[in-house]
Amino acid sequence: MFVLDQRLLNDTLPVGDFPLCRLLLSNDSQYPWFILVPRRADISEVFQLSGSEQAQLWKETTLLSETLDQLFDADKMNVAALGNVVSQLHMHVIVRHKGDPAWPAPVWGKHPAVPYSREQAVEVIARLKTVLTQDFTFAETQA
Repeated sequence: MFVLDQRLLNDTLPVGDFPLCRLLLSNDSQYPWFILVPRRADISEVFQLSGSEQAQLWKETTLLSETLDQLFDADKMNVAALGNVVSQLHMHVIVRHKGDPAWPAPVWGKHPAVPYSREQAVEVIARLKTVLTQDFTFAETQA
């Protein structure tokens, strides 16, 4: 049974579900930073997914990356699956701007997170609702 790692649960806000992955918003308002988590139990590496699931993960990652690139006018998209701290397989998709607080360094550990206000989070989710209209179900907890 799929259970979201407690650290991901603590550090993110739920957005919704693609066919394979749960989409989360990292609770750091300094960057539009999203995390895709395949809803599969006990998976820590991409190669542990079936071939069709690997293709679906890449499809969802690519769709999300393209969507965020346009929606947030990215200078660069950072996409990574590290798992050194949280072993549950998850894919970071981070919109980067040349003026963001960590540019050009990686965002990890550069600055303490600045949590979203409720209003900011609702606004980010509302922007996504205008473009994620197929093969995506938004979490009911979001406005």
